Amino acid sequence: MTSNIDWNSVLIRSSAVGYLFVEPQSKAAKDAGELSKTAQNYLINEYIRVKYSRDKDVVTPQMSKGIDAEYQSINILSMHQSKILEKNEKRLHNQWITGLPDVFEGESIENCTFLWDIKTSWSIWTFLANIPDKLDPLYYYQLQSYMFLTGCQQAAIAYVLADCPQNLIEAEKKKLFYQMNAVTELSPDFIEAAAALEINLIYPDIPIEEKVLIFPVERDEEVIEKIKMKVEKARIFLQEFEHRHTYFNVQ
Repeated sequence: MTSNIDWNSVLIRSSAVGYLFVEPQSKAAKDAGELSKTAQNYLINEYIRVKYSRDKDVVTPQMSKGIDAEYQSINILSMHQSKILEKNEKRLHNQWITGLPDVFEGESIENCTFLWDIKTSWSIWTFLANIPDKLDPLYYYQLQSYMFLTGCQQAAIAYVLADCPQNLIEAEKKKLFYQMNAVTELSPDFIEAAAALEINLIYPDIPIEEKVLIFPVERDEEVIEKIKMKVEKARIFLQEFEHRHTYFNVQ
């Protein structure tokens, strides 16, 4: 039983590179250079995606907003930066990784001078919760991966507070209707609660300068070299995992 998959050519997605940098919990596993459980779980999902064309990703309302409000978020960031920023449509890849940067500055994505990755917050509460925190390591390694793919020296994560698209607001109202067990959508209590819900998801009263949080990231060549090594290690894991899977029941 042999596989026709060349695991040595599998590309790791930029958005997932950070999983490979999570260290094992035990010192012994760390000293032995083992992959963490987090990294292993990601790679098993990747194995399923590549070999069986099945993706575990489930679309949440938060993810849907990120997709549906993407151009709105780009416009908000453009106004905040006083620049015309356009969405990048070109997926990039090199020998190790693949990625689709959101927005770039410069003559082309391959020769950009600055990269932006936009994270559209679900609500004002999740947006402002980013202020006390350091940048999520997953996002840090995602930007390092984008800079690796492009040669860009500077990048930033921009958290953006955009209005929730109307289709998602209506979906949230339907959830609310069932949660309240309202008799009809004309029930006064439901009308009041639905109006409050919508106010909490749209922000025309908030100025542009208060709708963007920027976390800059500088290119780190040492990290980029580590990305190469992490990907090579991930490929070995995938190859060995397939062998274990294929012969698991063979005595």
